[in-house]
Amino acid sequence: MLSEFGIVLLYFILGAIFVGIALVAAYLIRPSKPNPIKNSTYECGEIPIGEPWIRFNVRFYVIALVFLLFDVEVVFLLPWAIVFKQLGWFAFIEMIIFIVILAAGYIYVWGKGDLDWDKPRPYIAKLEDLVVGKKKS
Repeated sequence: MLSEFGIVLLYFILGAIFVGIALVAAYLIRPSKPNPIKNSTYECGEIPIGEPWIRFNVRFYVIALVFLLFDVEVVFLLPWAIVFKQLGWFAFIEMIIFIVILAAGYIYVWGKGDLDWDKPRPYIAKLEDLVVGKKKS
């Protein structure tokens, strides 16, 4: 007879087998008709300009980090809001301090202009720009 861990292991094995069978079946029945349009780079509906090896604007990463910051805030606020009445005034004051710190960070990022989203002109790098030690003329 299997223990509880054996049953969980059996579910993992059966799940892996099911996923493997589904992937093999999808590979066998899918159509394969590649063409230049399908093989081109897709960037959210925009026509690709230049080479794919360009430097991305740092703004993409800043927006992602700000999103993670406020996503983590929600992760802490939801459990606190559920048990708010049992926690008392001390937890309320702690959460107010937490929200004030996050608001200060939001105001700082906003004031710095990192939340302004304008489409920068793409910089198309040339091979000469990437070679180290070569002087630009």
